[in-house]
Amino acid sequence: MKILLDPAKCVSAGTCVTQSPELYDQDDEGIVVALVESPEPAQFEAARRGAVVCPAGAIVIEED
Repeated sequence: MKILLDPAKCVSAGTCVTQSPELYDQDDEGIVVALVESPEPAQFEAARRGAVVCPAGAIVIEED
């Protein structure tokens, strides 16, 4: 699994961070950043959860 981000789509809502703070954060401008690009299997659900709640679709999960 890989976490793919499109910073240009990010609207700085922060829902990914509130749902999965171990995987997502925001930079000084509020744009999403991935703390982990390739999560461990135990983190897969959290990665998906963060992507699902993104109102702008700025997070895409690439499944292996």
